[in-house]
Amino acid sequence: MNATPLGMPAFPEAAREALNNRTLRGNLRHATHTIRAKRARAVAEVSDWAELREAGKRIKDHTLAHLDRYLEQLEETVTAAGGSVHWAADAAEANRIVTELVRATGESEVVKVKSMATQEIELNEALEAAGIRAYETDLAELIVQLGEDRPSHILVPAIHRNRGEIRDIFRTRMASWGRPAPEGLSDDPAELAEAARLHLREKFLRAKVGISGANFMVAETGTLVVVESEGNGRMCLTLPETLISVVGIEKVVPTWRDLEVFLQLLPRSSTAERMNPYTSMWTGTTDGDGPRAFHLVLLDNGRTDTLADEVGRQALRCIRCSACLNVCPVYERAGGHAYGSVYPGPIGAVLSPQLRGTTSEIDASLPYASSLCGACYEVCPVAIDIPEVLVRLRERVVEGGPAVRDGNRVLLKPAKGHAAERAAMRAAGWALARPGVLRTGQRLASRTRGFRPRTLPGPGRAWTATRDLPAVPAEPFRDWWLRTRGGKDDAR
Repeated sequence: MNATPLGMPAFPEAAREALNNRTLRGNLRHATHTIRAKRARAVAEVSDWAELREAGKRIKDHTLAHLDRYLEQLEETVTAAGGSVHWAADAAEANRIVTELVRATGESEVVKVKSMATQEIELNEALEAAGIRAYETDLAELIVQLGEDRPSHILVPAIHRNRGEIRDIFRTRMASWGRPAPEGLSDDPAELAEAARLHLREKFLRAKVGISGANFMVAETGTLVVVESEGNGRMCLTLPETLISVVGIEKVVPTWRDLEVFLQLLPRSSTAERMNPYTSMWTGTTDGDGPRAFHLVLLDNGRTDTLADEVGRQALRCIRCSACLNVCPVYERAGGHAYGSVYPGPIGAVLSPQLRGTTSEIDASLPYASSLCGACYEVCPVAIDIPEVLVRLRERVVEGGPAVRDGNRVLLKPAKGHAAERAAMRAAGWALARPGVLRTGQRLASRTRGFRPRTLPGPGRAWTATRDLPAVPAEPFRDWWLRTRGGKDDAR
């Protein structure tokens, strides 16, 4: 599965530390508010947005229901176009395949397009262990790599950094990775972008191997698609002699007509643009144009296990737009690092525990990294009901139960630390199923309401530490109803 950073605490502890960082909170607040306001304006321009959203949802659901057929078709069309297809069951197999492909070229460095799949499997670290250096070419990913940092946002990995911090990173770290930063570099955005362009240009012109992900794969023709805003992707996809693309199996769409829907949904939801500045597409290899060798590594890494869950599988519709992050009040305050995954925010809270399981402390905590306000569902361009999946995962954490792991049906044990919650829920279920018991309990609570504590004892302290305990009414609703209306509606 995709790795958790070594020593990463559970979400509550990591979020508490992030909340104490005023600079981080300021950076996040400014960036997320700006992006979501622009997105709202871009979406409002489209009169049939609801219909597009529904179309995207249905295309994804249809594809996931017939994923085996479309993946086999994709393999056939990619191979017919001159590419080679490799199947990777997990991160270790994907890393081994890519490492062997790079070694076969005799090269010791590669340039990379921004790719969440390769971050998920920690490909850079695997290549480094094999003596191969990987250079990130997306501006934000470059900032993260130079700063020995981790991405904190799906679309803007360096969203937690401000211009002054980026300037300092360029000044102190660029030289050890290649061309140094210009003398007297300021925090002016144009100067920072120019420093990055000069630094990356020599790598583009020298590299013989490029590594990419893909936003979409078209089964009909074997075409892969990358959308981006800087042009670095176009350089990585066309200049190297060998191109290796590592892509999650859920990224396939059946036809070009289906692709059209997502090329309208994605840019408006992510960068608030009518279309992406660079939309690169490639189909196999072509003599005299682009890479001479193309390899597609299809990555499972927990995706078929996720597909087996009727509720949780909708997370595989995700097109990585990041709209849910930009409206989430939890992400805005805690930042992406607190999620301990390459997939932060609401989508990370439902995707990571399914890809990795809920046995670790951090993965068991992620389904609780939400207020369940539903804003993420409202903005999702493919209508993923993230709150529904969160509740489903919370049930799995507390109660355990049947699941699919590594292709096998297993019975999960409840996570540690939830015994009191399980007992409380079972007691509530027992009482709610017995009207007489419920009525007696309500009356007892009303008559003793003067003794209501300000905070709950024991495990309940965690709940009342950030919430007011609701007041108990002087009279239960059932008694009020019987007293005022006799239990019957007024005649109409």
